[in-house]
Amino acid sequence: MMSWDWNYTGDIIPDLLDGLRYTVIATLAGYVIAVLLGLVWAMLRRAPNAVVSQTVRWVTEFIRSTPLIPQLYFVYYVLPSWGLTIGSLTAGIITLGLHYSTYTAEVYRAGISDIPKGQWEACTALNLPRSRVWLDVILPQAIRRVIPTLGNYLIAMFKDSPMLLAINVTELLMSAYQVGSRSLRFLEPITLVGLLFIIVSVISSILVRRLERRYATN
Repeated sequence: MMSWDWNYTGDIIPDLLDGLRYTVIATLAGYVIAVLLGLVWAMLRRAPNAVVSQTVRWVTEFIRSTPLIPQLYFVYYVLPSWGLTIGSLTAGIITLGLHYSTYTAEVYRAGISDIPKGQWEACTALNLPRSRVWLDVILPQAIRRVIPTLGNYLIAMFKDSPMLLAINVTELLMSAYQVGSRSLRFLEPITLVGLLFIIVSVISSILVRRLERRYATN
């Protein structure tokens, strides 16, 4: 039976923390893409042009219905054959952001749909420009309503980040496999990976709840 080696644990912590750094970078950068692109998808879904709105609808449905790993393989391994070569970390960030943008788009769409009809009618009565309607009236209210759900997707994205090992991103789980394969000891690195994921997820959840209490509306 394998026993816990504290000396070995201390030796591998720097490698795991380096992997955690790449995990956090991929998660945060991907989240920025997801939040911004999701808003674009949501706005285009409400475009008066039926061709635009329906095209965006089917594109986002296809991306959301496709597993993340095939998307990672496509971006990292298939696109280079078409002349577009992307580094593994960049490919992971882009794919995470694109994948989760289809979920945040639905979150935004729900928030926008939840705006009372009277708000729209008041904007029409005041003859406000379309840009002011969205930037000054609708979006500030809609975004506050969906802050809790957007925060939950940040945590979900962090928990999905181990899939990046499929395209050789040296994130936390990949780092554990690497140090484990060198010593043929996997008990300590895999256990530490689980603990680090729990710690970061709990801290993120606490921060999201605080953000919710401060900015979100009922």
